[in-house]
Amino acid sequence: MKAFVNSVRAVAREEEGVALTEYLILLALLVGGVITAVGLAGTYLAAVWTAWAGWFTTALAVPA
Repeated sequence: MKAFVNSVRAVAREEEGVALTEYLILLALLVGGVITAVGLAGTYLAAVWTAWAGWFTTALAVPA
């Protein structure tokens, strides 16, 4: 475990390691944002779709 921690520290000290860390943080933020947006918009769109389908069912119902 100590070897792993030392290798992480060595990567963090190098410029390329710092850049990699920044890109990984940016990637995590982007992925989190996309998941949040899909979750929020998905719930809203499901509600709108259900309301729209209900309107079609009542508006286009064939009288018996």
